[in-house]
Amino acid sequence: MTDATSPTAPPEVLPDGAIPAATLVIMRPSDSGGADEILMVKRSAKMVFAAGAVVFPGGRVDPDDYRVARLYGFGIDEADGAARVAALRETLEETGLAVGWPGLAEEEVADVRRALLGGTLLSDILAARGDRIALESFVPFARWCPNFKEARTFDTRFYAVAAPPHSHELTVEEAEHSHIFWASAEATLAMADRGELSVIFPTRRNLERLAQAADFTDFSAHSRQFPVELVTPWIEDRDGQSHLCIPAHLGYPVTSEVFDRVRRG
Repeated sequence: MTDATSPTAPPEVLPDGAIPAATLVIMRPSDSGGADEILMVKRSAKMVFAAGAVVFPGGRVDPDDYRVARLYGFGIDEADGAARVAALRETLEETGLAVGWPGLAEEEVADVRRALLGGTLLSDILAARGDRIALESFVPFARWCPNFKEARTFDTRFYAVAAPPHSHELTVEEAEHSHIFWASAEATLAMADRGELSVIFPTRRNLERLAQAADFTDFSAHSRQFPVELVTPWIEDRDGQSHLCIPAHLGYPVTSEVFDRVRRG
């Protein structure tokens, strides 16, 4: 790895067939008083993309997410709004944590989660309940679209949010994930460096960025200092080695990694 000295990439073009997706970095204070902990999930070994890797909750944007964004986005750009909805919905489906849904009582979460997993549309659930969702509470900080030929191509928008109070146990949706845990960004990176878990290139770069901040408030302030621009990593030769690189002006402390060491998907 090297520090943030890589040149800015040429203008990026979204790859044909890229799948719109969203992911949510959920941050809570640590009981130890250290840096905020982040909710992480381990993907099932049976998944086609990032099998067995540790990632942030999230997934692809569904057609109904656009409808919800139009109804509840309150002026947010439709694609951005739909991604926020997908981040909310996927997090609830995958972990049982309701984020950005102030009207959903904790004792109601399990039933709503079952309904979503059973195929009920979020728009129908919201209409039946008369609820609103707080999409404005999500802090946008990145957008990645790696174009690796050996993996599916996702156009993923990244958001951060403070974890809501909850007392129920969080559990993974077993069809997609095998494990769930809270850990600081620094601790997760240390586990990856020891070989205890696996992270793909975008997750590692974003964990490094998150590790610069002490808590959600600090990271929110950090994110406002940098534009949200599409990141499509590129390969560059440096000192006889191929490196996978990202732009240097988007707040990432590490902007390249030796290509042979990279887990891409």
